[in-house]
Amino acid sequence: MKLLEGKTALVTGAARGIGKAVAIKFAAEGANIAFTDLVIDETGLATEKELQALGVKARGYASNAAVFDEAHQAVEAIAKDFGRIDILVNNAGITRDGLMMRMSEQQWDMVINVNLKSAFNFIHAVTPVMMRQRGGSIINMASVVGISGNAGQANYSASKAGMIGLAKSVAKELGSRGIRANAIAPGFIITDMTAALSDEVRAEWAKQIPLRRGGTPEDVANVATFLASDLSSYVTGQVIPVCGGMNM
Repeated sequence: MKLLEGKTALVTGAARGIGKAVAIKFAAEGANIAFTDLVIDETGLATEKELQALGVKARGYASNAAVFDEAHQAVEAIAKDFGRIDILVNNAGITRDGLMMRMSEQQWDMVINVNLKSAFNFIHAVTPVMMRQRGGSIINMASVVGISGNAGQANYSASKAGMIGLAKSVAKELGSRGIRANAIAPGFIITDMTAALSDEVRAEWAKQIPLRRGGTPEDVANVATFLASDLSSYVTGQVIPVCGGMNM
């Protein structure tokens, strides 16, 4: 039997990158997949078809994760279409980097809203569903910079630290209902975003990583699969760095 057979997963921001890798890994392990993105365009439709080709039910939903009502409407539609929601992965995220003295209020607000408020929105929406089921796994996609901080990323670091605190608090609140909440803290992961960096910058990053390489979205997806599955049934309120040792 596959690790996630019979489960339904909701992954936010999953049309591409880490979110897509998580969705594909979950589908390969038997989970039905509902995913959201700001719009379900050609990329989102292609992801939907790729997931369906793995033999599971899959559907993309257009939703601005940072808007409370839209998140609730998406969860309501997903619960109706799929019948249940067993796993929530809060993956939607953006960066708007800048030094503190030059950072605009808009840069701050955008990152906090998309990264942190969206996680609150979706957890708030799925909590009644999971409580009725008396079980569920919530996974917040944080970052190593949410643990260590990073110059030029005060907004991003604060949002990811907030996601860690959110997961730990939810774990304490909902544990008695069989609902687990954890956070993953990826390090330097090779995605479209990091691929745009120069070879020199990427080489400097690699020098800081004991495993001497950037991670892949699949590295993160493997850990997410563990947290989503019953293999981690006694794991809650934890932060698991996926960083090749750079945060030791």
